[in-house]
Amino acid sequence: MPEEESLSRSRLVRLIEAGAVAVNGAVVTDLRAKLDEGDSIVITVEEATEVDTAPEAIPLEILHEDADLIVVNKPAGMVVHPAPGTPRGTLVNALLHHFGGNLSGIGGEKRPGIVHRIDKDTSGLLVVAKSDRAHHGLAAQFADHSITREYEALCHGVPDAADPRLRGVRGVHVGAGGTVRISTHLARHKTDRQRQAVLFEGGRHAVTHLQVEESFAGMVARVSCRLETGRTHQIRVHMAHIGHALIGDPVYGGRRRVSEKLLGPVAIELNAFVRQALHAATLGFHHPVSGEVLQFSAELPPDMARLLHGLREAVR
Repeated sequence: MPEEESLSRSRLVRLIEAGAVAVNGAVVTDLRAKLDEGDSIVITVEEATEVDTAPEAIPLEILHEDADLIVVNKPAGMVVHPAPGTPRGTLVNALLHHFGGNLSGIGGEKRPGIVHRIDKDTSGLLVVAKSDRAHHGLAAQFADHSITREYEALCHGVPDAADPRLRGVRGVHVGAGGTVRISTHLARHKTDRQRQAVLFEGGRHAVTHLQVEESFAGMVARVSCRLETGRTHQIRVHMAHIGHALIGDPVYGGRRRVSEKLLGPVAIELNAFVRQALHAATLGFHHPVSGEVLQFSAELPPDMARLLHGLREAVR
């Protein structure tokens, strides 16, 4: 197939099985059928079909859009893709309304191509494909880890690279300039299906690079986290693994609290924060069609910015 058609192997399998492929004028549905040199193959690709997901007029903060992709700043509280528990109000519902009929389709359906996700209660940047060629190109960059993804977070304690305790945690490697590399495997927890668990055998390899940007009375730190891989809950699990769970994380944060004696009134806000304090702040990649290098950034959302302001005031 011509590369510009961007038909994946799985899409071609479906086309063969659906009777959309003819060899020398005869339809062939057998995936093991043999071909001879000089055979004429015709593939009939129909227009993309409509999906069942309902478009919804939900406001979007769009940082970039062209014929092949769109970059949005997702608010905390929004699910990326419809699921049995959340069929409406998702990013996909909002994108379908935004695109209207101007969507070439992914895999034969008029739908946005979701190539990566961020958790419902994590805010920040996402790139979404609008065409098959963009979907394949972006997926390849995620697969080879060439996408730049940096997050900002607020965590309990200060993950200081010089801390002997931190250096003794399995999977932690300290690099130049105080960077911390966390390398483990991750898999679904054996007893709690809503959680991920750290493993060192089995599961999927996961690597996070961590840097402390600011610290506040030794109780809280603002950290930047660069993803080398992108596993479910990766930053949240890794931060909890090294003993520095994210502020507000309802799954991995436990009951850890910030002392009001050391940080004053902002400690009350920190202890009452209702989501993980995590924001996808930077996203960079090569445009999958033009090859242009694109880089985007998004400022902290108001709730995290307010916490950060309160922390800075508390230690002045």
